[in-house]
Amino acid sequence: MTDIKFPPENNLPAGYVPPKIWTWDKGNGGEFASINRPTAGAQFERKLPIGKHPLQLYSLATPNGQKVTIMLEELLAAGHSGAEYDAWLIRIGDSDQFGSGFVEVNPNSKIPALMDHSTPEPTRVFESGAILLYLAEKFGAFLPKDHKARTETLNWLFWQMGSAPFLGGGFGHFYAYAPMKIQYAIDRYAMEVKRQLDVLDRHLADNRFMAGSEYTIADMAIWPWYGRIVLGQAYNDAGAFLDGGSYKNVIRWTNEIDARPAVKRGVIVNKTSGDPSEQLHERHDASDFETKTQDKIDAA
Repeated sequence: MTDIKFPPENNLPAGYVPPKIWTWDKGNGGEFASINRPTAGAQFERKLPIGKHPLQLYSLATPNGQKVTIMLEELLAAGHSGAEYDAWLIRIGDSDQFGSGFVEVNPNSKIPALMDHSTPEPTRVFESGAILLYLAEKFGAFLPKDHKARTETLNWLFWQMGSAPFLGGGFGHFYAYAPMKIQYAIDRYAMEVKRQLDVLDRHLADNRFMAGSEYTIADMAIWPWYGRIVLGQAYNDAGAFLDGGSYKNVIRWTNEIDARPAVKRGVIVNKTSGDPSEQLHERHDASDFETKTQDKIDAA
């Protein structure tokens, strides 16, 4: 029987009709299709390395990974020596996240994942927002003690966790990575991302940072996603497509955070693309920023 509401010839691709039971087509996911699977659990045996510091991070310099390395570098800059860490590279394009060791730390097989070996029994922490909150509470930093400001910080932290899938998994995927350009999908997600940018712009018109006057984990969570968009550093020309420069308050906030030395360090940890001088594939010591960026390794 022909679907009157959704005639197959109008579908994309033309003639497509959803099957009664969906099955996975490995070749139909577009760029980065290999990073996802329809099932959970380890796909192969591989132990995770453990370095010399109590905090062991397993990650990649995606926006979610950058949240945590920014936080760790900010903690160290603020004098919290206990925040020293080893950052191990997880190449999601090579399916490292499906190894047994990584799945033990994060059963959801997504970066970043953290192990804290300073606790009586090692503590695993997964989901980037949970890691930021864990570290903020562990070190008593970047999470206000004042009830109102703390609540506002958590409001915006959870706003980001709920909103970013529309930006990354929705807009970013269909605009930059899908195997075909689908106007309906791009329009749908572009509209939502622009609404989110407007939410931020209106809020930042009256606030220096997300929680008010104090720089917090909410800023660290939101900046790698929305700051990169307005700076034109995400999804090819998406900054121009979304008219990112029109969000003046987001631009002001973005530039202030971008200038922080700890942020500049944090964004290059576990980075494997772009300018080799801005790639630090793994970080095991503060001196690595001076001696082990990829340009220096290539020149050795």
